[in-house]
Amino acid sequence: MPTAETARREGAAALRAVRELWGELLVAIETPPADVWPPRQLAHTLRPVADSPVVERAPLILREHPAPLNVTALDAGIAVEQALFDLADTLAAAVQRAPLDDPRRWKYRSQTAPGSRAHGLHWAALWIEGRLLDEDTEPGQQLDGTLTAAPYLPLPEHLLHEAHRVALTAEARVLRALGLDQRETPIPDRPCPWCGGELTVHTGPDEPPTVTCVGGASCSAPVALDLWGRRVWEWSDLMGLADALDASEGRGDMARVA
Repeated sequence: MPTAETARREGAAALRAVRELWGELLVAIETPPADVWPPRQLAHTLRPVADSPVVERAPLILREHPAPLNVTALDAGIAVEQALFDLADTLAAAVQRAPLDDPRRWKYRSQTAPGSRAHGLHWAALWIEGRLLDEDTEPGQQLDGTLTAAPYLPLPEHLLHEAHRVALTAEARVLRALGLDQRETPIPDRPCPWCGGELTVHTGPDEPPTVTCVGGASCSAPVALDLWGRRVWEWSDLMGLADALDASEGRGDMARVA
């Protein structure tokens, strides 16, 4: 079990990652999965896209989804929302002391109203992060010097570790749905433009994506070799690889027409 300090740091970082990737997950729900280059998780950074900006909408668990194009992404989004909403309920029951009119208060859902769930995942993740970091646990002071009670108690250790567990699980689920977890994914039908070898995308939650070619030293691609003797395109090189693949495919199309 991690120390309390580690649990706070890791939990807060995981919640931030979920918030930062949430827009990508919403786009993925409406995008059919496809084994093409660039992969979905790289396309938005390798090339400018004409996608409309993601706008805040009702939480996933509060709206209908008649025809999602990526059921895996939708399932991940609903599961993560539900987990964070339930965690917020649990933490609020234990430590919340804020008055009913305090905007910082987490509001429970009822049979007639969704409570704070209506504000969506971003608000829930921010609120949970505040509890992980023991924010707003000191008495306040009004202009006349009168002390006011702290809106929250410090988070008990057992709930700190539960929040840490849920946050890391949520982050892993989002990363996996977007293909950004630790994995190696061959690029189908798109051989290396320099040697024809198989290309593989390498992704991980704490590292920028890279691409390698099995051709090794015999490959003439203008990039370095990695520790395993493969040509490797680091993050800064991927735009050049994408352009080379497009050009190679264009030459192939022309040859087939001829």
